[in-house]
Amino acid sequence: MSQEKLAKEIVELVGGEKNVVSLVHCATRLRFVLKDDAKADKAKLEKTEGIIAVKENGGQFQVVVGNKVPEVYNAIGQISNILDDSSEKEKPKKSAKGLGGIIDVISSIFAPLLGVMAGAGILKGLLLIASNVGWLETTESTYKILFAAADSLFYFLPLLLAVTTARKFQGNMFVAMTIAGALIYPSIVTLKAEGTPTDFFGIPVILMNYSSTVIPIILAVIVMSKLEKFFNKVLHENVKNFVTPLFLLVITVPLTLLVFGPFGVYVGNAIASGLVAAFGFSPLLAGAVMGASWQLLVIFGIHWGLIPVFINNVAVYGRDGVKPAATASIFAQTGAAFGVMLKTKNKKLKTLAGSSTLTALFGITEPAIYGVTLPLKRPFIAGVIGGAVGGAIIGQAGTQAFASGAPGLLTLPIFYGPGGEGFPGLILGICVSFVVSAALTYIMGFKDPVEEEEQEKSTESTNASVRTADSLDQEVLSPIEGTIVELTEVPDPAFSSGAMGKGIAIEPAVGRVVAPFDGTITVAFKKKHALAVVSDTGAEILVHVGVDTVKLDGQHFTSHIQEGDRVKAGDLLLEFDIAAIKVAGYHTVTPIIVTNSANYEEVVPLTTGEVRVQEPLLTLYGGKGQEQE
Repeated sequence: MSQEKLAKEIVELVGGEKNVVSLVHCATRLRFVLKDDAKADKAKLEKTEGIIAVKENGGQFQVVVGNKVPEVYNAIGQISNILDDSSEKEKPKKSAKGLGGIIDVISSIFAPLLGVMAGAGILKGLLLIASNVGWLETTESTYKILFAAADSLFYFLPLLLAVTTARKFQGNMFVAMTIAGALIYPSIVTLKAEGTPTDFFGIPVILMNYSSTVIPIILAVIVMSKLEKFFNKVLHENVKNFVTPLFLLVITVPLTLLVFGPFGVYVGNAIASGLVAAFGFSPLLAGAVMGASWQLLVIFGIHWGLIPVFINNVAVYGRDGVKPAATASIFAQTGAAFGVMLKTKNKKLKTLAGSSTLTALFGITEPAIYGVTLPLKRPFIAGVIGGAVGGAIIGQAGTQAFASGAPGLLTLPIFYGPGGEGFPGLILGICVSFVVSAALTYIMGFKDPVEEEEQEKSTESTNASVRTADSLDQEVLSPIEGTIVELTEVPDPAFSSGAMGKGIAIEPAVGRVVAPFDGTITVAFKKKHALAVVSDTGAEILVHVGVDTVKLDGQHFTSHIQEGDRVKAGDLLLEFDIAAIKVAGYHTVTPIIVTNSANYEEVVPLTTGEVRVQEPLLTLYGGKGQEQE
């Protein structure tokens, strides 16, 4: 499917362009904020080709599409006005509150920066390695140019966060950037560096180093956005375009230096110190907890709350000892997906697990988690265990991160600091987490749903055949009321090809299956979607309600039979909810198969068009006598 077509389907299935308040994306997800989540068709989205999973976390409607997310995001921008900041969009009726609201804010602010942050982090890590092993001297101009390219994002981080925060709170991003620029303006930096006593109209100002900080500018822009709406409402339209920015700068910049700046720096440092203390108390235990829980936090979107802490640690201490343990979790889920690839005998799942393993090695685990390990359950648990083991090793080794970036093969250089201390522990930890998870997945095994489906279809073909005494001509009455459909038109080659036997199909009008003749129930499938019955003269009939309905696991079906039951023509055998099955995304066309067709010279359909229960449907001629087993 082309990206443009996928983009159109996504926009339509989230309720249309008018239902979208905002859209950002991270490494693998489109993160929508919708006016009404109920208008989004989550079930159809999950079944759409090209979509890995759909999640609702932190007030966001998240569509996981994998590595192609930038292309899909851009395609949405081309076919709609969703990405147009100048368009007037109706605000959501209500926003998420509590923890969900906090996670929504943090993810919306940081998600657009993850790509460039990872790239800059990799470059910074490579420069650390180059300087530590003597390939480049820090005094060389080459090093300085490359270091400027790598470090500028982090040094000027308040400017970038001003833009994303302003977009989140519908504020003027240029005023927001100006406020951020004031915090790192050379004269302000000089006052801090020289320790010059500073005041604002006699009010003492506690100066901080705001380069690379996170919380101060976010607080400042949130307040700025609220003030902007107030001033735009009370000021005359002829003057508000330049008077509002004037008021915002005069109020917000001093307020940030006096209140938000010191408060944000102190809070960020306190949180960072708490996590550092936890690793100081028991690095092995703290590493194990982080390694085990990181992917669980990712699933629920709670990991966004720790991203600012990682950045703050690097900014304040020049290193971060919390993130390395999370790396074990990444490689653990990678190992679990690899274990699935080795274990499964299903070609489709093997291909998916293989591609997901490769993607996860580079830090993008959503395809592996949502497409492979989490649906299979046991592999995900194996990944949690492997992450705990690897995290404990990394925590005990005291590994540190010296730059920001999503953990993965390419970002391993960010963990290589002066002397390489802790780096061998990281390599050992991620290798152990990968191997343990892969081995546990292979040993514990998992339920392969696709393979099970194929096996069940095979069972439907073979188990329905019970030999009886001399088989004579047999009339088969219709077990279902509905419209006749040629067997070749059934959207399942197992039936349409005739491989399972000759017969006919019916598009049901009523969700009831009755006995087509006097006989015995030979197979009553536990998932209730199908049954087999043999007549007293030896005709073996399989009734399979719908296509692929085995995946419903018995939902929307009510069985009234057990294997071995004697039935009379017209007895109620099975009931099913036609509407619910269709809403779930499945065809309800029902094949009626003579599974021992080879025992008859001819199988003749007697009816076309509409048919009612107990009307003649098939006639079987020239039956061969066989002994019952």
